[in-house]
Amino acid sequence: MKRQFLILAIIFGGVASQVQAQKPNRIAYIDMEYILANVPEYQEASAQLDQRVLQWKNELETDQKKIESLRISLEQERPLLTKELIEEREANIEFEVSKIAEYQQKRFGTNGDFILQKKRLIQPIQDQVFNALQEIGEQRNYDFIFDRTSNVGLVFSAERHNISDQVLRMITRAAGREQLTSKAEISEFDREENRTVEQDAVVNERQQAAEAVKNEREALIEERKKERDSLRAAKQKEFEERRAKILEERQRKKDSIENARKQKTGNN
Repeated sequence: MKRQFLILAIIFGGVASQVQAQKPNRIAYIDMEYILANVPEYQEASAQLDQRVLQWKNELETDQKKIESLRISLEQERPLLTKELIEEREANIEFEVSKIAEYQQKRFGTNGDFILQKKRLIQPIQDQVFNALQEIGEQRNYDFIFDRTSNVGLVFSAERHNISDQVLRMITRAAGREQLTSKAEISEFDREENRTVEQDAVVNERQQAAEAVKNEREALIEERKKERDSLRAAKQKEFEERRAKILEERQRKKDSIENARKQKTGNN
């Protein structure tokens, strides 16, 4: 799994580096199993599901023991039974076996209760993790985020790496070229497509520049906020120290007056 994650990271890093050679990619990874294991809601949901699974398995085990008991009883009594009774007992055992298979499919099949309840209990928590990933990816300008414990691998990709429109444009371009007949028409079509690609590149570059300015502005605002908070904290600390000193001086004077009164009373 780690090897698969590393290969995916190298592939995406290489492709994106050709598109944006001037900007190194920001790539991160997560350990989904570790995250979920440390979410209390997930642990509680998993415990509930495990309890139900244990109950279902116990029911299956009880039914299987019942069938085994019927088979043993049949083998022991077979010499004493008629052919009709033997066939009736065997049919009854087969019926019980089919009931177990049906129950097992109902609980643990592809669309069984285990899958459905796992989705109902755990899916909302996984959605929370996914939403957090999207928010972190956008706020910190990650290009790709991978899950090293998942077969899917990629769990976040910046929208600027989405080339779906380019693929559609290329398909449309190919279809348009097929409808053209003369070399002049094809040349004009290619020039128009190249202008469109260049315009897209310019727009993309402007968007990246605007995003960089925005990030710089936000960083500056955050830095100024930290400075204000630090200055406010320093002033608050100075105020508290001055206040404590005044209270201490008042208490000292109060104690001095009280001691003087006691001495005067003692002398009288």
